[in-house]
Amino acid sequence: MEIRIDKKGNVKYMNIIEIYKKYHLPENLQMHMLRVAACSNLILDNWNGIIVNKESIIRASLLHDMGNMAKISDNEIEDEKFRKIRKEYIDKYDRNSHKINLIIAKEEGLNDYEIEIIDKKSSKRGEETLNSERYDVKILLYSDQRVSPYGVTSLKERLEEVKKRYKNILSSVWSNEEKANHLIECSLGIEKQIMKYCRIKPEDINDNSIEKYIEQLRKYEI
Repeated sequence: MEIRIDKKGNVKYMNIIEIYKKYHLPENLQMHMLRVAACSNLILDNWNGIIVNKESIIRASLLHDMGNMAKISDNEIEDEKFRKIRKEYIDKYDRNSHKINLIIAKEEGLNDYEIEIIDKKSSKRGEETLNSERYDVKILLYSDQRVSPYGVTSLKERLEEVKKRYKNILSSVWSNEEKANHLIECSLGIEKQIMKYCRIKPEDINDNSIEKYIEQLRKYEI
């Protein structure tokens, strides 16, 4: 973990946007994590279920996809400078985006509990998450699944889009129709579990309702 110390010997925190820039994250990836954190924040502000650690869920949300730089293919990159940055990024960390998520989360000061939330958050583990009592993981997974590349959508719409995008990628669990449909049903079940303890409905989570949270989160320090 990188410990930042100021001239007076105090721990120095870094603004989340500064962290994103430090790793040269593209704007769309920055916005994705801000939107996911905003969705989590909105849910948590309306939560009346079992006690969960709000700040830990938000911190995990803000850093949950730091490894996605490794998912960007060379074919998607036109800028040679960015291509070089991505190569240095992969050389330093790995090609496994999930592994990178955990490494950077630790580098940026997240504690073991927060790193565990990120580690357990996975669409492929939807049935496990559905059957668990980990509402911290449920909230992060659900918030992540509500955010498309263009903004907040309904859960069903978002997952059907994911299923369509990955259906021809044999290494993806989404390429199997039966498994993909089962994962969608698990996610819809998680949505019902969360809404049972929330004062808002799924349709209340949208681009307009999370806008104020995004602006607040831009000033968040870790």
